Order: sequence, then C-alpha cells, then structure tokens
Amino acid sequence: MEQKFIEILDSTLRDGEQTNGVSFLPHEKLMMARMLLHDVNVDRLEVGSARVSDGEKDAVTMICRYARQIDRLESVEVLGFVDGHESIDWIADCGCRTLNLLAKGSLKHCRQQLGKTPEEHIDNIRQSVSYARERGISVNLYLEDWSNGMKDSPDYVYQLMDALVDSGIRRFMLPDTLGIMNPLQVIEYFRKMVKRYPDTHFDFHAHNDYDLAVSNSLAAVLSGARGLHVTVNGLGERCGNAPLSSVQVILKDQFHAVTNICEDKLNAISRMVESYSGIAVAPNQPIIGDNVFTQVAGVHADGDSKDRLYQNDLVPERFGRKREYALGKTSGKANIAKNLEELGLELTPEQQRRVTERITELGDKKEIVTQEDLPYIVSDVLKHDAESDNVKLVSYVVSTAYGLKPGANVKVEINGQQYEAGATGDGQYDAFVKALRFIYRKYLDRTFPLLQNYAVSIPPGGRTDALVQTVITWNDNGRLLRTRGLDADQTEAAIKATFKMLNIIESELSKEL
Repeated sequence: MEQKFIEILDSTLRDGEQTNGVSFLPHEKLMMARMLLHDVNVDRLEVGSARVSDGEKDAVTMICRYARQIDRLESVEVLGFVDGHESIDWIADCGCRTLNLLAKGSLKHCRQQLGKTPEEHIDNIRQSVSYARERGISVNLYLEDWSNGMKDSPDYVYQLMDALVDSGIRRFMLPDTLGIMNPLQVIEYFRKMVKRYPDTHFDFHAHNDYDLAVSNSLAAVLSGARGLHVTVNGLGERCGNAPLSSVQVILKDQFHAVTNICEDKLNAISRMVESYSGIAVAPNQPIIGDNVFTQVAGVHADGDSKDRLYQNDLVPERFGRKREYALGKTSGKANIAKNLEELGLELTPEQQRRVTERITELGDKKEIVTQEDLPYIVSDVLKHDAESDNVKLVSYVVSTAYGLKPGANVKVEINGQQYEAGATGDGQYDAFVKALRFIYRKYLDRTFPLLQNYAVSIPPGGRTDALVQTVITWNDNGRLLRTRGLDADQTEAAIKATFKMLNIIESELSKEL
C-alpha cells in the first residue's frame, strides 16, 4: 500500500491567537515561527491576519525576513480578505508571498453577512485573485462555514467551486468553522468534493466544539484531503483547533501517512507556546501533557519490567521525553523499585518495604511525592537524614517594610563548613536566593542553578487555610530539576524546595569525587 503524504499547516500564530485572552508580541511570534519552520518542520505556517494592527505587521515582516533567510518564504501564509486591494497590498508590504483569502462557503454567510449575491461574491473573489497574481502573490482560498454550506446550501458551494476551480487558486481550504461536523459527515461531504473536483488540492480546517477535531481531521484524510490545519496545544477560538501533536501521531500510527513533522520537537514547541500564551496544557493531554508518560499503578510498572506489557507505540523517547513512574498510594513496590534504580539507590527488600509503606502513607494524605523526594523519604525511613544532608540551613531572617526592598540574611552549612551572607531582592524569597548565590559564587566559586519556573498551589484536596505547595523548576547547566516544598508559609515552602535541589546536586558531586 502506497503511503500518502499529508501537508501540515500550523495556524497557531493566526487562529491560535484567537484563543480568548491570548495575544502574542511580535518577537514571540518570531520565536515560535522559527521553531515551527526550522525545528518542527511544518510544511506551511499561517502567521497572522492582514490589516489587524501595526504589531501584527511587524511580526509578519520579521517572520518573512527570517523565512527568506532559510529559503522557506513560500511556507509563510497570511489570512486576507475580499476587500479590493487592501489586504493584498498589506501582505505584499510585509514581504509575504502567499495569501489565504477568506471567502464565504455558505449561502447564508454570503447573503446575510456580506449582503451580496453569489455572483457578486464570485466576481469580487476573482478580482482579488487577479490582483494578487499581478503582485506576485499566490492564493489559497478559505470557504468559511463550508460545513454548513454543504449541509444547507451545497448548490452554492458547487457554484462557487465551478466558477473558481480554474482561476489559478492553489488550494481550496474547507473549514468546519463552527465545529459542528462528525466524522461521517466529513467523509460524506469530502468525498463529494473530491469526486466532483478530482484534481484539486483540498485542505481541512477543524474546530473542536464537539471534541471531534482530531477524528474529523483523520476522516478528511481518509476521504481525500491533502492538507490539514492544526495549532500547537489545540489553541483556537472557543474550544480550539485540532492539536498538532495528536494529529501527527494519528496520521503516522493509525493511517500510516507521511508528514515532514519532527516528532522529537513536539514537546519543546508545546512548552514554548504554553509559556507565551499563558494557557496551561492539561496534564492528561495526549503526547504533550505532564502525565501521559507516567505510570501510576504498581502493576503497570511491574508489567513494563516484563517485556513492556503496559506500553504502546507512543514511547516517550519518540517525543524527546522519558517514562516516569509516579510515587503514591497506588505505586506498589515495582514503581518504587524503578525510581530507586534510576536514582542509583540500592535497598534491601526490608528497606524497600518500609519506604513503600511510607510513600503509601503520604499518598493517603494526598501529598505529592516526586522522584526528587525519594532520597529524603529513604533517609527519613532509615533514620539517616541528618547525615545525608550536605547542604543545611542553619538560620535565616527575611524582612519586608513599606518603601524598602525586602532583605534576607542567611547562614548555611555546606559539607560541614558554615557561610553567611545578606542580600536584598524583589521579594523575600528572591532576596534569600540572591544571598545563596553570593555564597556559592564568593566562597565556593560555583554557579548557582537558574530558576526556570516557580509555581505555588494548595496541595490537591487542600483548603485555602491548609499547607502551601511550592514547585520550582531549576536549570542546572541545561538539565532541568523540579523540586517541591510543603509548608504553611509560602517562603518556607520555597526554601525547602531550594534545599532539596541543592542537596541533589551536592550528592551527585560527592559521588563523582
């Protein structure tokens, strides 16, 4: 069976930016475009809408300049409108060479939104296509609300297509604008389009209102679509669009189609877009969620040790990730054994049993246990925690006052030697960390890991007056460490997380010596 090639158009920078509350700065758009074109290797990139703002024009101009440098300018596309010359001139001024022209794909939209007859709309589209070609710009055509058009006014859709199929338009892009379709309807409508216009390139643009965007995208491919539109993390208007990562793996694994996507970069682009958009990825989001490569049940960890009994083709290494085994009340000794093995900790069966009991006890209290916590749990259980802490907090004072910067005085013990320093910062914890940085730089001549992310929450099941959980992600020369602290005081919880990180690093250094 011959494998089918599918073009992937990413619309994160255009349709994805229509997510409620999302607005990208020009330089953020450029950074995402660079990764999508160069690293992820999408075939096409829809980067914005014409005439939106000066900032949008700056972003599109910068992206086009970059794309030209890497010989990918033909991959950059901009949404434009049937508005005479305005959109086309705007796009040309940005240096872009591909217009995605927005036309009406249903009779209702044509008559009620534009107030025009089909003939008038067709004539306006032809004029736009002709002018774009004069300016050296190729044209793809969106048939907005095509799904309702095929449902309520198919004769109008065919009238539009009959008039435009030979007009020089490169691709006809068929959107389910309101996300109303199911896979059976996609198959029915797409097959009608492909049968009537067999030599035409059709894209499908799905929306996720019924949680069917990915299924509908696959149905479109099965029925003759040559291209699919996606967004990173499924961003988009209302319920969003088809997520790039999910569409990619289903095309490859379920349909055996070929794309140009570099799967090992999907997690990196997801994290970048999550950061710039401010829209968090759900932990159980397939492929890119925090939890999707984490086994919780101990029986699963046991099965993984016996010829990957609980694994499928979605192996984490494929996406630049690794499998983890959660620690909690359902972990069982197999999960814990795998975590201990990865950390290089060797325990007797009796010691493992006691550690398992302790983790189960913590899980019953809804405390989150991570791999980084495991050495400390082992130390606590075996009563060796005092000797194993190479970095200890001896004492500290933090202060804040109106009109003055918060300050911190810190005394620590590192490998038996005490050091003291003071600093001011933008907050109490910031001052505390700056004092530690000073100690590590002046007295130890060592760099202090960079704080990558800082999140504060109430532990699962907690109340507003319960303990505070602080989760800090550190960058230690390119390696990410994530540690947690739990305390009634937010600053104290952050300090606990910090010393967990320092002891992890110190323990590793002592092993190397």
